[in-house]
Amino acid sequence: MEIKAADVAKLRKMTGAGMMDCKKALVEADGDFGRAQEIIREKGKLVAAKRADRETTEGAVIAKVNAAGNQAILTCLGCETDFVAKNAEFQELANGIADAALANMPADLAGLMATSLNGASIEDAITQQTGKSGEKHAIPFYAKLEAPYIVDYIHTNGKVATIVGFSKPIDHQVGREIAMQVTAMNPVSVSKNDCPQEVIEKEMEIYREQIRLEGKPENMVEKIALGKLNKFFKEQTLEDQTFVKDGKISVAEYLKTVDAEVKVTAFFRFSLND
Repeated sequence: MEIKAADVAKLRKMTGAGMMDCKKALVEADGDFGRAQEIIREKGKLVAAKRADRETTEGAVIAKVNAAGNQAILTCLGCETDFVAKNAEFQELANGIADAALANMPADLAGLMATSLNGASIEDAITQQTGKSGEKHAIPFYAKLEAPYIVDYIHTNGKVATIVGFSKPIDHQVGREIAMQVTAMNPVSVSKNDCPQEVIEKEMEIYREQIRLEGKPENMVEKIALGKLNKFFKEQTLEDQTFVKDGKISVAEYLKTVDAEVKVTAFFRFSLND
């Protein structure tokens, strides 16, 4: 049957697929729009299945804070190549996903994938974009944060971003400096008090082994290992890290010069390059 240009344009508007893909789908479906939509979705699933083992090392990492400044999300839409990552449709989808996440604040990644975006689930939207580009698309990270005040930071390359929560409102530039600190230094936790126990145990295991290999007496191993752990906390926890912009004081000391009561409550950071 003859497929009219207007029908192709209509299907393209409905699905976002390319003109040739829409025409082929309509031909295969004998002009049935419902079946043509199914064919386009199936193509996306097929491409996704074929490229499931590919790595999404490119993409867009996006952080967004709501107007009230007390809710934020951090997520990433990944793809295989920088060429696709810079595509306007890819960027539009990535930002649409981030906007939907901020509006709905889903509990986890599964909830985000089920969230509606332009009449379909985010999962379906990603599958459809996979079919259009021929590259694997995926969301490798999602986090939400609620705090009295939140600041976000996205690095200029668009591949690493951070959201930081504070115990009270502070000057936005101060918050941005802390977010930049997290982005640059990648701390494991806010302080040693909330450092994950599995991280501490792993570090202590490494230190004990190093000390024994150095031939130190067994009765000294634990003491030396604890000393190394304290150095780890100073270098790897946000409050104890040297404040990069100053170089002479810790992040905690810097915040005290701004407001003695303000504390970092939590942060999330994600990088495509880590």
